[in-house]
Amino acid sequence: MNIFWRELRNSRKSMIWWMVGLLFMVVSGMSKYDTMKSTGQTVNEIFGAMPKSLQAIFGLSSLDLTTITGYFGMLFSYLVLMAAIHAALLGSTMIAKEERDKTSEFLMVKPVSRTRIVASKLAASLILLFLFNLVTYGLSVGMVNYYEPSADLSGIRRLMTGMLILQLIFLSVGMAVAAVCHRPKMTVSIATGLLIITYILSVAIELNDKLDALRYLTPFKYFEAKKLMGNTGFEGVYIGLSAVIILGTLILTFMAYQKRDLKI
Repeated sequence: MNIFWRELRNSRKSMIWWMVGLLFMVVSGMSKYDTMKSTGQTVNEIFGAMPKSLQAIFGLSSLDLTTITGYFGMLFSYLVLMAAIHAALLGSTMIAKEERDKTSEFLMVKPVSRTRIVASKLAASLILLFLFNLVTYGLSVGMVNYYEPSADLSGIRRLMTGMLILQLIFLSVGMAVAAVCHRPKMTVSIATGLLIITYILSVAIELNDKLDALRYLTPFKYFEAKKLMGNTGFEGVYIGLSAVIILGTLILTFMAYQKRDLKI
């Protein structure tokens, strides 16, 4: 069977569960909007009185929770973390699972090059990634339209575009980790560990202005809701950094996988 279609077929059950999780996250999260809206500015004052640490964790900085866009911006901080986790797991397992599940020999006896194997797995991963993003966008637009039929959806489109780039970053990083690491069972832990470190760093930067220079080290600071839904929008330096990370880690993936000794 074609490697591309084989990977899509094998991933269908896990994707269904991710879709269910997305549905629960978006629907349950947006269902609280009416309560926020009815309280007027009181809710902003309540959250504004919270310690800065809690505001950073909940993604509340400079967002007006009484507006549909501001409220969705808060929910986006959880959606983007979920999307990043999915991308990191997808990238790391796509490459490492053959050795982890002892199917490397079955794959390597086929008349295909290692480059084609990685390319096929990358293509399948991109399809799954775009599907995740498309479902997130559809659910988000549907729920926002349900509560505010006249809402401006341009901000949501920018958020989903930023989330897609972030997904591509962690997908490529996960694949690179799996291609370089010689312990297949450790690749998921390493990839998710890197994700957690960068997320914690983004929270730390939000808490301490003195750490602002480190914002280039964490992709979670590249596409923040308060910027994408505000006047700042996308910043060229972050787009450039994202492109460098994605291309650099993909090149590393192809090169490292060519040279590594696979465990049969």
